Amino acid sequence: MTARFEGRDGFFMQSAPGEEDGDPATSDGIFIRISEEGALALEVGDRVRVTGTVVELGSGPRTLTALEARSLDAVAREVGVREGASLPPAVQIPSPPTSMDDWERLEGMRIQVTAPLTVSGQFGLRRFGELQVSFGGRVYQPTELHVPGPAADSARAANETRMLLLDDGSDVQWPDALRWLAGGWPDDGAPLRVGSTLGPVTGVVDIRRGNVLLLPVEPVTVVQQAPRPEVPQAPEEGGEAHLRVAVLNVENLFNGDGEGGGFPTPRGAATPEAYALQQAKLVATLQALDAHVAALSEMENDGVGPRTAVRQFVDALNAAGPARDWRAVELEGPGTDAIRNAILYRASHVRPTGAPVVPTDPVFAWGSRPPLGQAFARIDEGGAMLGTPWLVVANHLKSKGGCPDAGHPHAIPGDEDRGDGQSCWNAHRVQAARAMAAWLATDPAGLGDGEAWQQALIVGDLNSYAQEDPIRTLADAGWVDAFGGMHASGEPPYSYVFHGQSGRLDHALLHRARASNLVKVAKWHTNADEDGGFGYEAEFARAEAEGRAPHASVWRSSDHDPMVVTVRVGVRGRAGSP
Repeated sequence: MTARFEGRDGFFMQSAPGEEDGDPATSDGIFIRISEEGALALEVGDRVRVTGTVVELGSGPRTLTALEARSLDAVAREVGVREGASLPPAVQIPSPPTSMDDWERLEGMRIQVTAPLTVSGQFGLRRFGELQVSFGGRVYQPTELHVPGPAADSARAANETRMLLLDDGSDVQWPDALRWLAGGWPDDGAPLRVGSTLGPVTGVVDIRRGNVLLLPVEPVTVVQQAPRPEVPQAPEEGGEAHLRVAVLNVENLFNGDGEGGGFPTPRGAATPEAYALQQAKLVATLQALDAHVAALSEMENDGVGPRTAVRQFVDALNAAGPARDWRAVELEGPGTDAIRNAILYRASHVRPTGAPVVPTDPVFAWGSRPPLGQAFARIDEGGAMLGTPWLVVANHLKSKGGCPDAGHPHAIPGDEDRGDGQSCWNAHRVQAARAMAAWLATDPAGLGDGEAWQQALIVGDLNSYAQEDPIRTLADAGWVDAFGGMHASGEPPYSYVFHGQSGRLDHALLHRARASNLVKVAKWHTNADEDGGFGYEAEFARAEAEGRAPHASVWRSSDHDPMVVTVRVGVRGRAGSP
């Protein structure tokens, strides 16, 4: 017996040294499934003889070969072998497999991955005791780097061979402890962010839920913790006036009935106390970004007035400081979805010019939340305008989840998952992108004659990676990726981690005619790389159990990273300068 894990209905065993079958293409290990009554008092290192029926556990393209022991009498120990027993040596794995089939010959066996493993995602860490890791550094979504098609398909296959799940080997959910990680659960001193590297990992290869898992049998050490980043600094203005726009997905900020009741909310916090912590973390994030305007998505769509989630968020911002001049662009809706886009601004730095604008195209009646636009002029201390106004357009296109069934009333051809990496509702997002570009070309904010309408920023959660159809649709209409230059200068930008792969769902685009006005763009990786245990729900529960006040840090204030876009609006002291 080589390993046994709490909550599993069996154990792993492997041929003793010298007794292997001699075929490197087949495994020398196997999982033994036994009933509760058949659980003998075995210890790792015992030699056992088992008879039973070969079965495949699980479903899908990958299953675990196992032996179903027939009865209690089918399991026997060789008396006296335990003393001085030695385990089969772990197979050394210095590099990723060339194909997923390579794992088949290792299932049930002890291996040691000697190559550094990079933490690539922690989605199941707290619930399942599993950690997504990868060979060769961070893994990117294929359609973040490649246009859907052969190149993206090739990248997807390569990603699959690089990725692995470290798992506690148990089917128990929400474990009290993470037994395989030296030091236990991540904490502020050792947060185990995506990008952290692990030392050699020794464990048993398991296959469950269609995934290849490595079940550590020795504590795993973190060789290098990925550092938490400093907040992006605002560039010096000098003689030029700048407009700084922060972009945040607030991950369903719902405030109940606005009077302390109405909890749990449909999408957000379960209690008013948890909501207060959620809001405080977002307040700390936005205050740190030191922006003039903030474009928000996933704000509760609850009308206008002092009881709304957006107005109470503004109140919390001004109460917390240091900036206490925040205001909200007030507008009923827009849209009928439970969440909406919102725009905030600092009244001592910018002045709204004209009314807020919203497209009326029917594509925004369902799915994609209607874009919300507001033009702003940068002002000096005396209220005089600096340069020319810019239109900020906050967006949140239809999500990738919840694929439509046949006959779905809102689905159009191309909304089904076509297997090209763009997932579901892609046609809907393309249609919304096309409608938005056409709407902006009409100068909805009345910025002026000629090409003044080009002085606009499209920002927010477009639910599309950088090379997918909706982003390329906007590019065809003249809108350029503000982060485009970062691909050539170093690590590709990202704002979201899904299934252990990094990419951008959150974008900033400006018209190519105004691309030279871009001063700086930055993402602040406070969320995507962080373990969900730092989120408001887990922190609130932990603080309550420990009898302390919760800590409202910026870490994991949402599931998307915030960003800041800085554009040049004109020369200081010269109103109307281009």
